[in-house]
Amino acid sequence: MNIFLRELKSNRKSLIIWSVCMFLLVASGMGKYTAYSSGGASSEVFNQLPDSLKALLGMGSLDVTVMSGFFAFLFLYIELTAAIHAVLLGSSIIAKEERDKTAEFLMVKPVSRTAIMTSKLLAALVNIIILNLVSLFSSIIMVDAYNKGEAITGEIVLFLFSMLIIQLLFLSLGALLAAFIRSSKASGALATGILFGSFVISKITDLADDLRFLNVLSPFKYFDYSRIADGHGLSLAIALFSLLVTALFSAFTYFFYRKREFGI
Repeated sequence: MNIFLRELKSNRKSLIIWSVCMFLLVASGMGKYTAYSSGGASSEVFNQLPDSLKALLGMGSLDVTVMSGFFAFLFLYIELTAAIHAVLLGSSIIAKEERDKTAEFLMVKPVSRTAIMTSKLLAALVNIIILNLVSLFSSIIMVDAYNKGEAITGEIVLFLFSMLIIQLLFLSLGALLAAFIRSSKASGALATGILFGSFVISKITDLADDLRFLNVLSPFKYFDYSRIADGHGLSLAIALFSLLVTALFSAFTYFFYRKREFGI
């Protein structure tokens, strides 16, 4: 419990900053909705954009002139931000003991490495849930402020639930790499590189239909934004697959952490 509280306290400032940034991202994004939905010159410019550019921007076939389609477009950037937070948190919460030269202090405590890892992961879980809730309530409030049509609160909840699954996936990936790779800088850089690599893959497959088989390598393509925006919900099979991969990453994290030799 002491380790759990210690981790919550040490990440408190960072969480506040990320939460404020997430609120500002949602607020600034929704502020642009009027330009898409007005039907004026700005809207006409967006309609004339080539399909390839729309795909790169994250619009795809979404109808951004209605709130459900616009939020699906904005959600890509909300999810990317949350994923970056998750993967960096997973990496740093494991690797920081050696980085900060506090591994000796932690290892001499009368607790097992399994208990230490559990406390750290639970603290990280609390952090990503809080950021997810901030994103959820920010989205509901800002959408309600700008939406003149049918309410989409149900769709927003599904979007943010899918984001939580992706957050868990990247959190476990970051923790796994930090437990496996001794260098905190290398593990953090690799985790971030994998995340951005998967994001690039999601853009490539948007441009080339014959490469869609690569979507399995990109969690950003696991859930179909258009399907959620149209009110068709989430794919249960994909959700279960994502949670299974998360559980597998977490199991290997425990394994490598117990075998790890700390530089103390």
